Formats: sequence, C-alpha cells, structure tokens
Amino acid sequence: MAILHSEVTTLGSVAALLAQALRSRDRDPAPLFTAAGIDMQDAAIPGVRIPTTRMQSLWRLAVEATGDPCLGLVAARHFQPAALHGLGFAWLASDTLHAALDRLVRYSRFINTTVDFHLEKTADSVDLVIRIPREEWPDFAFAATDLAMAAFLRMCQITSGNAVMPLRVSFQRTPPPCAGDFVDIFGPNICYGAADNRLCFDRALVEAPLSMANPELARLNDQTVIDYLARCDSASITMQVRSRIIELLPDGRPGQEAIAESLHLSLRSLQRKLQNENTSFTTLLNETQQQLALQYIRESHRSIGEITYLLGYSEPGSFTRAFRRWTGKSPLQFRGHRPVPRSAFQHI
Repeated sequence: MAILHSEVTTLGSVAALLAQALRSRDRDPAPLFTAAGIDMQDAAIPGVRIPTTRMQSLWRLAVEATGDPCLGLVAARHFQPAALHGLGFAWLASDTLHAALDRLVRYSRFINTTVDFHLEKTADSVDLVIRIPREEWPDFAFAATDLAMAAFLRMCQITSGNAVMPLRVSFQRTPPPCAGDFVDIFGPNICYGAADNRLCFDRALVEAPLSMANPELARLNDQTVIDYLARCDSASITMQVRSRIIELLPDGRPGQEAIAESLHLSLRSLQRKLQNENTSFTTLLNETQQQLALQYIRESHRSIGEITYLLGYSEPGSFTRAFRRWTGKSPLQFRGHRPVPRSAFQHI
C-alpha cells in the first residue's frame, strides 16, 4: 500500500539541528523556516513531526542560502543523543552496538516514515543500510542524508568509543565538492553514487558487549518509542498492536480478539490492517515475546519464573522450550554464556 507524500513525516529535531547549523553560518533560520512552511516554535517541541516535503524544502533553501554543500555535516556537529529522544537513550543503554543498530532499524519510522533502514551482514561486517527511494523522491536533499549518516556514526562512537570508524562507507549522493570534510568524518574508504547509503562496521566490534549496557533502561525507552509511534502514526497498526501485546502479556498470551477489542476494531478489521502492513498478529506476538525475552534474560536480577510470568507463559518449561527454539540455548545457558551488566535500578 503506497504512502502519499502528504503522509510522510520527519522528526522535528532534525529541523532544530538545521537551525543551529544555519546560525553557525551566520544565517537567520526564521525566514527560511517561514518560506518552507515550518513554524520554528513547533520544531522546538520534543517529538513533533514535520511533513517531509516541507523539511526537504527547508534543506534546499538552507543549502542555497549558505552556499555550503556540506551543511548536513555542519548540522551533525550539533547532534546529541537527546535529539532522538527515547530511541537515543535506548541506543546508549543497549547491550551491544548490534543491538543498538537493531533498535534504529526497528524504530526507523520514528525518524522518517518513508526511508528504508535495514541491516545486512557480510563475512567481516555488519552494515547499516539507509536507502532513499529516489523513484519517489528524485530531488531528496543530499544534505539530509549526510546529517543522518554522520549522526548515526556519532551515536556509535558515543556508545563504543571515539575510535570507532566504519570499514567502508557508501553514499547515494554524487561526489561533493567538500569531499575532504567527508573523509575527516567517515574515513578514506568512501564510495559515491551507490545504490544505497551504507555504514559498514567490523562485525566483531558491533557484537562485543558494551560496558555501559543497561537492559532495563533500554527496555523502558523502547516502550517510550513504541507508545510514541502508536500515538502519532495512526496509519500503522503494527506499533499499536506491539504496544498492546506488551501491556497484556503479564496476564497471559493475549489473543487477537482481546487486542482487537482494546483497539476498538473488529477481529476481521485488525487482521486486514495487519495484512496491509505485511505482517500478522501471530508474527508480532512471537517477535515481541522473543525481543522481550532477550532483554529480560540479560537483567540478572530477574528470575526465570518472573520472566516466564512477564512473557505470558503459564509455566517455566514452556518459556524454556521457546527460548531454546529462538537461541539454541536454555535461558540459564544463555545467561551464563555472556556477561550480564548489572542494572542501575537494582540499587534504587
């Protein structure tokens, strides 16, 4: 089911970053925001969304006003994890860099509702792939993608250390006149005119445990993002169903009828809406249980019995069989296989 341009939105903090970049170039952002049809005060509200068509107009106006083809990289210098709200905090608390990138992909609609995010694995790397659908957006501003690529690399460096650099980087954009600035940020192995935008990270690096991991904090912020998407993206039933599943699991595995009733939908309507988004209730229930199981098992203070209850299983044996099916290990074997960071909440 195609998404109309009028329905595509971008996280408002992107506009706030661009305003900072314009000021750093001695340009007043207010006239440009007005020309693009964006209210600067609205852009400063946490979690606000801006139509991507207007955001793209703002990027083009900003690059023209500054004459700076590297304006996206300038905006990235002002980036802080809080710009991504709950997603940024969940990223910082992730168990591994791989888990952080998984979160970015899973909740990519939080950032933009049309751009395709996914991960690809090769023999030596895990690649974050960001593809702009050029057939739908032939004039998508290169500077917007430059900001995203630099910001996501910065998040990886904040999470794993400043020495983190990608093995290879690809851009859909044409070679910029300011190529040296790109090398300074991304390193020398850059390809332009590629089929997608790609940050390729060393596989061992992204799978290494992070010392600042906090699974419980990550899970709480995951729920914040899920709730946000369920509120602001009424066209997507998937996030709404995920949120309801998480709420109802401690009372037992919820059925489709209970979820449909909680969303004020008939069972047939719920099934049809999920099918339109290429998923099903069973798929979402299994994925949600699996994701929560991996988060809970890393929280060392939680017993297997408590996790069984939280995931809606009637007895530990059922949970153990499901966990072994997902990971190839029992919950206790998995917990003993890797270091489990202590949760800060244990001491509160």
